[in-house]
Amino acid sequence: MLLPLLIVIPLLCAGLIVFNPREQARYIAAGGSLLSVVLGVAALMAFDWSKGGTDQLNFIMDWVPSLGLQMSLGTDSVSLLLIALTILLGPICIIGSFSAIKEHQKTYYAWLLILQSAMIGVFCARDLVLFYICFEFTLVPMYILIAMFGSSNRRNASTKFFLYTFTGSVIALAGFAYVAWQHSMLAGQWSFDMAELGATARSMNLHQQSWVLLALMAGFAVKVPLFPVHTWLPLAHTEAPTAGSVILAGVLLKLGTYGVYKFVLPFVPEAMLEYAPLLAVLAIIGIIYAGLICWVQTDIKKLVAYSSVSHLGFCMLGLFAVNSVGVTGSVLYMLNHGLSTGALFLMIGMMYERYHTRSMKEVGGLGSHMPIWSCFMVFFVMASVGLPGLNGFVSEIMCLVGTFQSGPWTGEAGATPGGTFGTLGPVYAALAGLGMIVAAMYLLYMTGKIVWGEYREPEGHHEHEELPKDLNAREIGVLIPLALGCLIFGLFPAPLMKAIEEPVNDTIAYVNAYNVDGTGRHTEWVHVEHASHDDHADDHAHDNGHDDGHGDHADDSHSEEDEGH
Repeated sequence: MLLPLLIVIPLLCAGLIVFNPREQARYIAAGGSLLSVVLGVAALMAFDWSKGGTDQLNFIMDWVPSLGLQMSLGTDSVSLLLIALTILLGPICIIGSFSAIKEHQKTYYAWLLILQSAMIGVFCARDLVLFYICFEFTLVPMYILIAMFGSSNRRNASTKFFLYTFTGSVIALAGFAYVAWQHSMLAGQWSFDMAELGATARSMNLHQQSWVLLALMAGFAVKVPLFPVHTWLPLAHTEAPTAGSVILAGVLLKLGTYGVYKFVLPFVPEAMLEYAPLLAVLAIIGIIYAGLICWVQTDIKKLVAYSSVSHLGFCMLGLFAVNSVGVTGSVLYMLNHGLSTGALFLMIGMMYERYHTRSMKEVGGLGSHMPIWSCFMVFFVMASVGLPGLNGFVSEIMCLVGTFQSGPWTGEAGATPGGTFGTLGPVYAALAGLGMIVAAMYLLYMTGKIVWGEYREPEGHHEHEELPKDLNAREIGVLIPLALGCLIFGLFPAPLMKAIEEPVNDTIAYVNAYNVDGTGRHTEWVHVEHASHDDHADDHAHDNGHDDGHGDHADDSHSEEDEGH
């Protein structure tokens, strides 16, 4: 019952806030989020980490049996770690907002709790309808938080955020509906179990998988966001309240990368191999393009917002590498980016509460006036840059190494050195590596302007009457867990890597079922769920044993495979 409780407790606390005085709202919210932390720790302890790829802590309840709908919950190690990240950021955002939110407190804290519940539902759902409901419902709380509690351009930002992500989600729903319909045609009954639908999707031919890939990426790429559908994010980040930016960067963007990991790779593996180079190019453009935009920013919050586009380009690149190193690095990036970038948004919010500006032209040299804040700021910037010994380094390097190794490897001359599997290679890794250099330059430049140099403050500045010049105990308390996470996961990444090894290998095994020749094209389909497809694959390999390795054979194999369907 741990997973249902993790979803229900925040909802119950949100209801308590509605029926209690305004002054108690933040304390009820803090109590509810801390209770979720206790339940989260219990879930981490109850989970069998030696079987990380197996769904555990399961809860199943019939919903609409005639349509095959169930309230099905479960979690593997990847999902559980993302749930833990969500639960960790909950009380940090709530307690960190105590001095920032003065009006409509009941609305603010209630919707923060509802948002937490929906995000946990996304990560533990094992029924497609439940997943989609939670995935889509996250739009409502975030829209309200931005529209009611954001900065001067909040209405434009909230509307753009909602329209972009809602449109993409509807297109993804069409892709899911097509897979469910195909399953009903093959099995004779409706089912929305994610494992069953995955088997059905993998039985499709390349043409069908390509359309499903396009639909799913339309929903998940917007959520990440992937270039060129990223333009809503900087505006939403900049206008959102501090807690909204932390949740947006820490968890909401990971719904997109998690969707690619959980659905795209195992549902449409052949199409992923076919289009991975194109998708990787979009990720690399986002890495470099967003990094160059950061160079010209004077608004610190907008700079960090664009840096998220660049950083998540690395995360997506690791997924598109479709090998163990790349996908493991991507999953680690989901966790590590939530810690370091979420912390940076908290730091910016704490500075803004004191100086009421985010412009590097108006404020700077804070090391002399806010030494504690400055120490934390430098630490989290180093984590975001990828300093060895901190959490960002391991995940970023693994994504690049996975991309470098992603290519045909037969031991022959001209093959990718150390190649494992995939359709990328050293050129993609080299271009993405430029993004690491660009990121170091703009983040260190920002740190130099804000922390060091001559002290600057806005004209007519008056310090916040409730806050001291430097960080108080409450603010230090919400930053310490994030700092410890950055340090521990940077120095000791092996336990995390071990925990996610089995589910990652299970996911890429679906892609590895396709043999790849020296050109990176697919030459044989080995399908494990249906014997008829196994027989077809064997016949297909026998009939085409004369392949000359120049790609024509791959096209023939696709057409023959289509006829088989």
